Amino acid sequence: MIFNRKFAAALGAAAILLVLAGCVVLPGRFTSDLALRRDGTFTFHYKGEIVLAALAQGSKSAAVEQVPAEPFEQQPCTDPATDEAHDCTAEEIAQQRSKWNDAQRERKAAKAEENAQSRKMMQTMMGGIDPDDPKAAEAFAQRLARQQGYTSVVSKGQGKFEVDYTASGRLDHDFTFPTIERLPMVMPFVSLIRRADGSVRIDAPAFSTAAANPVMPGLGAMAGAMGNMKGTAKSDAKPGTQGPPVAEGTFTVRTDGQILANNTDEGPQAEAPSGLTRLEWKVDGRTASAPTTLIKLAK
Repeated sequence: MIFNRKFAAALGAAAILLVLAGCVVLPGRFTSDLALRRDGTFTFHYKGEIVLAALAQGSKSAAVEQVPAEPFEQQPCTDPATDEAHDCTAEEIAQQRSKWNDAQRERKAAKAEENAQSRKMMQTMMGGIDPDDPKAAEAFAQRLARQQGYTSVVSKGQGKFEVDYTASGRLDHDFTFPTIERLPMVMPFVSLIRRADGSVRIDAPAFSTAAANPVMPGLGAMAGAMGNMKGTAKSDAKPGTQGPPVAEGTFTVRTDGQILANNTDEGPQAEAPSGLTRLEWKVDGRTASAPTTLIKLAK
């Protein structure tokens, strides 16, 4: 049982790291558009919610979870020589209670250590921000606001931040949004990858239902195994715990380049006034495939 508990704790720690690596930051409600010209110039805009998952999903209750109280239950007493049951003496009951108290202290100490490790890992993955700190949202908002491109950052509570971000330039290098100071493992909302043949692959991996739980198919089995080892049931989950946020909005790409591939429902649409071609994706809880397109530019 000791091995199982240690294995379950290690498995839980690994699960936390995987989840955090994949979904520290996620989109909420948004509108986003990208204008990409054949000469390689571009303008990207994102207006809407950025969700810090650790604050949105009630990290505080998870980080300080306590060991459930278990009442003392007297065990049958037997004669060691004959294995015959007898009424417990006061001394035997006291010994049982002493062992029970020791076991409770060990469980609480182990849980406290597990909570401390989880909190430490959370802070590490969040670039030093403590999700249990009442000023965590303010600290994250300040971190975003001081980065170039953000013209507005407003904390809306529950881990949601309303932002307005714009970036323009020439695509002689790859571009990813968002990149956040001291958060190296953020899943890209939108990425532009320039290829040697002059084409650009545009992906929006966070604009899909898979983004909310990028590693959950594997973690589901892991969580089940952990529950079996610990003797816990799925019903032990705390009521009111929020699930991961789901992106909801529109992502639009406009270009005068050659569209080589895309997975929009409507396909390329001509825009007469601008002379550009538009690709548009509506993103919501039913969006299984992340938006993607390949566009050829002039070399």
